[in-house]
Amino acid sequence: MKIIGLTGGIGSGKSTVAGYFKQLGVPVFDSDQEAKKLMKEDKELRNQIMGLFGDEAYKGDILNREYIAERVFQDADLLERLNGLVHPAVRQKFKDWVNKQDAPYVIQEAAILFEHGAYKLLDEMILVWAPKELRIKRVMKRDSKSRDQVLARMANQWGDTEKTALSDHIIENIHLEETQKQVQDIHAEILNKSRAEGF
Repeated sequence: MKIIGLTGGIGSGKSTVAGYFKQLGVPVFDSDQEAKKLMKEDKELRNQIMGLFGDEAYKGDILNREYIAERVFQDADLLERLNGLVHPAVRQKFKDWVNKQDAPYVIQEAAILFEHGAYKLLDEMILVWAPKELRIKRVMKRDSKSRDQVLARMANQWGDTEKTALSDHIIENIHLEETQKQVQDIHAEILNKSRAEGF
């Protein structure tokens, strides 16, 4: 079974693309959603996060996302330490999930597969791309954030040039019909390659 990474900068539309792969019957593991679940449900991880951010990190059982986001997007070292707690837990969850799948290939969807070297553990990488201004507008509308807030979040991710150089497939996500066609083409290519390689 091949393991394919799916990533893209904030506002690129990687979740939309992941949905198209799911429609084709491809199992997709949403790393970012799993991270949120683990931060809520895993007691050991919760204690570690409170040790890093203080009791304000949670409101009862609910992760105080606004508070944490405000802290980490102003402090790269703090973000690094948070990722150092969350990523190993997500990685283990992903391994357990992969072992339960029965498909020619599966997809791991995550915002920062490149930034922390996780892409090196995967067979191929798919990058979802969209023009920067379009991405900014999408996130401002989706998250009700200011332009400066969106740019601050973008600053914590690699630029498209670095990601492109390490990607096997690039999906240009501007018009949804064209995006869906690109997904179908990549799906067929991965299946053909998997069969040829005996996966």
